[in-house]
Amino acid sequence: MSESGHSQPGMYGQGRRRRRRRDRDPGPPTQNLSGPSRDRDYVPRERRDGSEEPTGPLLQKTPIILAKPPGERSKPSVPASGAPSLEKPIMLIKTRDEVGKPGNPPDVAPSVSGAGTAKLEREGQRPTQPVYQIQNRGMGSAASGGAVDPVIGQNKLLPPEKMKHSIKLVDDQMNWCDSAMEYLRDQTDMLVVGVIGLQGTGKSTIMSLLSANSPEEDQRLGNHQHPEAYVFRAQTQEIKERAGNQSSGIDFYITQERVIFLDTQPILSPSILDHLINNDRKLPPEYNLPHTYVEMQSLQITAFLFTVCHVVVVIQDWFTDINLYRFLQTAEMLKPSTPSASHDSTGSSGADDGSEYYPHIVFLQNKARREEFCPRNLKMMHMAVDKLMAHSHLKYKGTLSMLDCNIFPGLNRDYLETEVNLFLLPMMENDGEDALTRAGSGSPLFSLLPGYRGHPSFSSLVSKFRSQILAMSRSQLSHTILTEKNWFHYAARIWDGVKKSSALSEYSRLLS
Repeated sequence: MSESGHSQPGMYGQGRRRRRRRDRDPGPPTQNLSGPSRDRDYVPRERRDGSEEPTGPLLQKTPIILAKPPGERSKPSVPASGAPSLEKPIMLIKTRDEVGKPGNPPDVAPSVSGAGTAKLEREGQRPTQPVYQIQNRGMGSAASGGAVDPVIGQNKLLPPEKMKHSIKLVDDQMNWCDSAMEYLRDQTDMLVVGVIGLQGTGKSTIMSLLSANSPEEDQRLGNHQHPEAYVFRAQTQEIKERAGNQSSGIDFYITQERVIFLDTQPILSPSILDHLINNDRKLPPEYNLPHTYVEMQSLQITAFLFTVCHVVVVIQDWFTDINLYRFLQTAEMLKPSTPSASHDSTGSSGADDGSEYYPHIVFLQNKARREEFCPRNLKMMHMAVDKLMAHSHLKYKGTLSMLDCNIFPGLNRDYLETEVNLFLLPMMENDGEDALTRAGSGSPLFSLLPGYRGHPSFSSLVSKFRSQILAMSRSQLSHTILTEKNWFHYAARIWDGVKKSSALSEYSRLLS
């Protein structure tokens, strides 16, 4: 300073810098810029051109760091040495969701390594990389950080899609439907079970009990009202009153155990014939009479099941109809010729045909009475079925036995000399009504005891019948092993061949 009090030219004094600071940004009245701030440790400041500010004795005492513009004060300063800055712990106050989201990168650009990472983990921040790996490998579309692994992706981890109800395989116009293709997979461990029977014998109810439902689920309210309706729609009360049929064509249902169930319209149905006559429905040109067309439809469906099914269940509600066995032998005669595997060429009669495939056929006596469970009557029924099916190549015996189910504990295996695939099911009882009837009659002691039926309960017999059906041998349907999708295409070709079969056309001409 000169004697006159003016600063010397070319020198930077403290007073001149203090005046510039006061003119631009005056602080609070109580703030003393020349106070304790001079004793703080100096942190090198980065200039705008990227170079460091030179250190010197004059700059260590100046408060020039406080003169930064407001736009640069919010930005974190990056030290040249790579050490973690003082503003780094700001990340710890962020929530874990904000840090882990792929769309919200962290605000701090420099990566921390070594002791800095260990320090952050000790203070509570956890690494999020394993979470991203689990999401990318299992969540499918929810993971946006990388591509889904096609081998262990979500479509491989989920179980097969469960069907809630049956769908059409063949519609009422006898046309093939492709809607079942999306439920099939490329695997060969499957079992195909079909059913045929006259009208009103309980085909849809039995197939529903075999596939997914239980006898405790009451069907009398109808599928549109009951929350646990059967997968195959059974006859409603209205349809029963007008003697109509519920099923038309062929319905398809596959369980998660990869068992395919095929429910069919009634064979030789009088309601279908009545519908053709009263509605003046046009017949195909190769059929002249409505009853011929109905019979040919039934033969087409039965011959189709004999070709694409492992097991065919024939349901009847009384014993027995001779015309039903004649119909089965006619369908067997009109069945398309399909080669079978070499180890599966022997039929039930013992003859080695070597060129035809024949399924297992099971006769189910539904709505059986108490007298039919008598061992003597049961033996007569087996002998009658054996004599009626003696010349058939269908596997009608040797694969199902009621004696193995402990239904008749006092009978030996040699009691039935010719045991065929015959099973008896009683009427589906209503436990509530039976309990009410027992409570209203007799003493209170006998009201607590179950009533005498002569056979086990309906639910117990259904469970035994289902276990024996699912335990049937799954022989090859053709000379090659078929997957589920290959079976679908194979069945489509068989259905098209059955409709255009020359043998069926010749048989229809003879009937006309």
